[in-house]
Amino acid sequence: MPTWLIVVIVVVAVAVLGAVIWLVTQEMQRKRLRQRFGPEYDRAVEESDNPRAAQRELAERERRHKELDIRPLSAQARERYTQKWALVQEKFVDHPATAVEEADQVLVALMAERGYPTEGYEQQVQDLSVQHAKTLTDYRTAHATQQKRDGASTEDLRDAMVRYRTVFEDLLTDGSDERRHDDDRHDDDRHADDRHADDHERRNGHDHSGRDRADRHDADRGDTEKPERQASAQPRTEWNGGR
Repeated sequence: MPTWLIVVIVVVAVAVLGAVIWLVTQEMQRKRLRQRFGPEYDRAVEESDNPRAAQRELAERERRHKELDIRPLSAQARERYTQKWALVQEKFVDHPATAVEEADQVLVALMAERGYPTEGYEQQVQDLSVQHAKTLTDYRTAHATQQKRDGASTEDLRDAMVRYRTVFEDLLTDGSDERRHDDDRHDDDRHADDRHADDHERRNGHDHSGRDRADRHDADRGDTEKPERQASAQPRTEWNGGR
């Protein structure tokens, strides 16, 4: 086989291999972004003429999000915002349009407390999409209603409040579940240590469960006899319904 033919075959093979690797990498990137952004991925692709450009834009959102100092709320802050939201919901009964406007303001304040920039609505949406894509449609719909609140019906305003609450709860509890799971793991470890200690005592002949049961039986018997003696010393009366 001529040398030039071997060179051509090698070049073609390398090119094909490179193309395959590139396609596989792009497919993995597409799946990862779609899994992370959910409906927001489909929206970005639909609004863009080029799916690759949409993927680059979503990847840029991830990069920006990593640079933000996003932090969970403290217990005190969660309680404070919960009270604020309760007041807004109470106001909805008499002043629905004003309540929806204040709900938007509380939500923006909550974003700032978590560390999200709040310089503009579009940037808020992009920043939220990285970790809160599942409630982004609710935020967009509620915000659109809030912008035309004076011309919106009461039912539309009520729907906006419900959607704002969905986003509010998503932002309020984000980060607290992890601490709760850590606490549960610590509790499980502590219970496991207690069970291990009990097993160790039984293996070494220090099982006091029988004696403990006997002690509890004597105590229960004494507690039972004591009220009986006290009852016999009390005069018997009929229950008259509290009168």
